[in-house]
Amino acid sequence: MIGHELAGRYKILERIGGGGMALVYKAQDILLNRNVAIKVLRQQFVHDEEFIRRFRREAQSAASLSHPNVVSIYDVGQEDDIHYIVMEYVEGHNLNEIIKERAPLQVDEAVRIASQICDALDHAHHNQIIHRDIKPHNILIGRNGRVKVTDFGIARAVTSTTITQTGSVVGSVHYFSPEHAKGVATGEKSDLYSLGIVLYQMLTARLPFLGESPISVALKHLQEEFDEPREVNPLIPQSVENIILKSMRKNPQERYQSAEEMMQDLETCLLPSRRNEPKLTFEEDEDQTRVMPAIKTMQSGEHKYAAPVSTGDANGDDEPEETSVKGAGKKKWKKPAFFIGLAVLFLGILAGVVIYVNHLFVVPDVPVPNVVNMTEEEAVRTLEEAGLVVSDEVIRKYKQGIAEGTVYEQSKKEGSIVKEGSEIQLSVADAKPLSKMPNVVNKTLDEAIKLLKDQGVIEKRISTSEEYNDNVSAGLIISQSPESPDSNTEFDPDETVVYLVVSKGKESVPMEDLTGMSRSQAESRIKELGLKVGTVDEEPSFTVEKGKVIKQWPWNPDQPATPGTAQNLTVSSGYPPEAFKYTFKVPVAPKVEGEKSKIRIVYSDALGDNQEGEGRTISTTEMIPVELLLAPDKNGSIQVYRDGRAFDTYYVSYSDAKNGTVPVPEIEPPQQPEVPATTNPPEEDGGEDEGQGEGDSDENDPDDESSNPGNGRGNNGNGNGKGKNK
Repeated sequence: MIGHELAGRYKILERIGGGGMALVYKAQDILLNRNVAIKVLRQQFVHDEEFIRRFRREAQSAASLSHPNVVSIYDVGQEDDIHYIVMEYVEGHNLNEIIKERAPLQVDEAVRIASQICDALDHAHHNQIIHRDIKPHNILIGRNGRVKVTDFGIARAVTSTTITQTGSVVGSVHYFSPEHAKGVATGEKSDLYSLGIVLYQMLTARLPFLGESPISVALKHLQEEFDEPREVNPLIPQSVENIILKSMRKNPQERYQSAEEMMQDLETCLLPSRRNEPKLTFEEDEDQTRVMPAIKTMQSGEHKYAAPVSTGDANGDDEPEETSVKGAGKKKWKKPAFFIGLAVLFLGILAGVVIYVNHLFVVPDVPVPNVVNMTEEEAVRTLEEAGLVVSDEVIRKYKQGIAEGTVYEQSKKEGSIVKEGSEIQLSVADAKPLSKMPNVVNKTLDEAIKLLKDQGVIEKRISTSEEYNDNVSAGLIISQSPESPDSNTEFDPDETVVYLVVSKGKESVPMEDLTGMSRSQAESRIKELGLKVGTVDEEPSFTVEKGKVIKQWPWNPDQPATPGTAQNLTVSSGYPPEAFKYTFKVPVAPKVEGEKSKIRIVYSDALGDNQEGEGRTISTTEMIPVELLLAPDKNGSIQVYRDGRAFDTYYVSYSDAKNGTVPVPEIEPPQQPEVPATTNPPEEDGGEDEGQGEGDSDENDPDDESSNPGNGRGNNGNGNGKGKNK
């Protein structure tokens, strides 16, 4: 069944109980997302149609009950051969487990539990539902102390075909009412009889009737009397004992007439005015038979019999007196008055002697006083004053709720008549056995809590605090109170609060510069410093490689950081998505064609200003590619240097590069090498030729060679002219 999904709704988690007729599982209601308890009919009953019919009918009747002390019924159904009832899941223990663990219970606790059971029975009886199987196993106690009665209606489903099945009767026979044991119809008062037994067991830690077989126990319910509760546990008030005695009368008419009546009695029984009320007594049934023995007489030669009346019991133990009949001879006695008087005098003297002897030799009877709840010294003094002797063998045992040295039981109960000088044994509450305090210093908090729990300390009695410590690693125990350097200190786990001081590690550490590290390197270093990794954000960057730390906070480099706190990081996600790379080809030419010139390129873009580009030595015109990273607010610029002097500058805008409209630079040809000068005969006028040219010529351009003959090209234009002949 574990893991099975019943009816497509209830997932079976674990088995939590079971009885003679059914098994109980904890399940999860998938639809409502809550835990429920599911009672599943045992397989040996699934073919008993009469049982199944009554099982369903009674389960439906129980579902009609709505009361805080009744386990609610949610659903009844069948899946193949599985007949089940879905009910409220109660987190806690059943009363049988509590009785086994710590009975006898305190009187007020037992009365409170019985009162809530009574309230549930009263509600059920008003709805014409008789439980018929009230026992500790069917009483659940939640963690909040609320009592829940379960199994309403299941006992009524037992038929003649199942009454002898193993567990159907045996499990409950100790709680049967006499009428239930006889097999006759049971009613509300039968439930109250069973409740009386439950109350008896809670207060005495034992059942009123025990036997070697279920039949012998059932017969005891019918025929025998039980030990009165106060004989077993003298701490029970008389008012509470009276409730048990009345609810467990064998004659139903002498019990409480309703659950409401019993509940009212329970609610008032612990009032100071009632605790020591007189003991409840009942008239015993007298079922005697009048016996008429035969008396032999003579009349006219025949045997006649008269029938005198006898008051002997039904067993005929008393012998009837024979009375003579008519016709018998009468004897007459005649005694002188003297002899009668003498006999009377003799008897009087004899009686006086007997009284005198008794006074000298017969030990007088004395009542036993109540010494329970007295200190041992007070109890001894009280018993000795009453003429009794206290046994040297005092029973010493720890009793919860009773102070050390207080008498909680005496061998003869209060009011018993014993001979003067009789021995009384006392039971005195001893000191509570103490636990050994474990040494938890230098252990983790979880290890320390486990060791303390093993010694009986509940978690709410463990108090923790934290402080920095340079010598003890974070998370380990620095000190404990009470101290236990040798692991041998004794303490009371129910009274002692254990204080643990947990180390937070070193108080501060200098924070390192994490920028430029990869994310994994930075996180590892944070942990090594005793801090925790906090939030890790990402943001784009033109200058920091993707995956490396850009910023750190709240602890900056060289700032004292508190161990255990969080250190946050910002990591580069790379270039912004709108940025892109663009390659610009820069035309360069030597100063003079064929001669070597040294070219240097400096560029600026989104990655920074004045970045060094590729440098070359050229002797002819070339194109040098420059890779630029451009962004909406980051244009590019390229500056060309030839032989150490600025030669030209180019600008690349983001929008032109994005749209493909960057102007293509013109290639400026280099100057032609000089032609050797030719000597011509001087002209007649001896003057100079005037040159004719087009365009502008920059006379200040250091690259302009006006003395060159032929064609000359300026920086910003072309010109034709003639040079001087030398």
